Amino acid sequence: MDNAIPATSLSHQSVTFAEGLPLDCGFHLAPVDVAYRTYGTLSPARDNAIVVCHALTGDQYVADPHPLTGKPGWWSRMVGPGLPIDTDRFFVICCNVLGGCMGTTGPRSPRVLPDGMQEPWGTDFPPITIRDMVRAQKLLVDHMGITRLLAVVGGSMGGMQVLEWAATYPECVFAAMPIATSPFHSAQNIAFNEVSRQAIFADPQWHGGRYWECGEIPARGLAVARMMAHITYLSEAALTRKFGRRVRHEPGKGGAGAPGSLFGEMFEVESYLRHQGSTFVRRFDANSYLTITRAMDYFDLGAEHDGDMSHPFAGTRTRFCIVSFSSDWLFPTSQSRLLARALNRVAANVSFVEIESDKGHDAFLLDEPDFDRTIRGFLCGAAEHAGIA
Repeated sequence: MDNAIPATSLSHQSVTFAEGLPLDCGFHLAPVDVAYRTYGTLSPARDNAIVVCHALTGDQYVADPHPLTGKPGWWSRMVGPGLPIDTDRFFVICCNVLGGCMGTTGPRSPRVLPDGMQEPWGTDFPPITIRDMVRAQKLLVDHMGITRLLAVVGGSMGGMQVLEWAATYPECVFAAMPIATSPFHSAQNIAFNEVSRQAIFADPQWHGGRYWECGEIPARGLAVARMMAHITYLSEAALTRKFGRRVRHEPGKGGAGAPGSLFGEMFEVESYLRHQGSTFVRRFDANSYLTITRAMDYFDLGAEHDGDMSHPFAGTRTRFCIVSFSSDWLFPTSQSRLLARALNRVAANVSFVEIESDKGHDAFLLDEPDFDRTIRGFLCGAAEHAGIA
């Protein structure tokens, strides 16, 4: 496993808020850097802004090449000129989440110690919530002089942020599109996250979370965490179609049943997962992974309201479009229906669409024409109702 330490000296477009922000845990975090990217042009009336919220392992590079990997932006097929989130018409903002490792304040950020020295926060970084992430994004939106967003859009953990935006700042969100998400993190998903975290803790190079002192990273543990999580993003049909039981045959070796090493041959799906793991450790920080997965686990819109998920949206005037995918077993359609019913109970303006797809949870990142039409139609309708040309 490649144990190279990911670059930390990259320069990201960001704003520093010296006053910081209060966190749900009671800690006041200051200063706070918010790294972001923008696409398109903000209208003179500042009324055409859309915030796109990224998922667990995403970042602000939604539509341009990633500075570490060189790969296209994670939603470059969705955000751009003439695309469903049309930057010829809309001004798109995407922030790296609080706790992240691409320029926004997180565990890898420096803190000043009592003796005046600096070191990374590491595992001393305070626990954060999805609401804290949204608070940080609101600082940036306010800084840009935007008083109301045309829309907030996001999938998976990004969808959790969308819901938190609509619940915490309803007057600032005209339209909300939570995609492949849920109003709470299920016990099953918390369990998957815990397995991933334990893989990191078990890595000998974890060093109690202070791995930078040894010039190492828990690469193997972080890679296993990514591999395990990636399985949950795909459906059985997608894995079968892409890999089946095909085996990678190396020159000079026999088939899968040939004598020799027990693991002398590798199934295609094994090779794929190992590749996902090895490339992930080059761009992500283990402590950020721990921090963000825990924030997802804490997410529960009804927790402060005796389990009533409709209460946070009482009196809302935000327009909602909830999207799920038929083969998504990580955030199944049943959870989207719970959300839709909760919004119906407070007479919210809500539509719900289940997209037929066999691609699993990751379908929202892939080529799905019906999904593309849904996003384009909802945003164009929102713009029309908001009086935006």
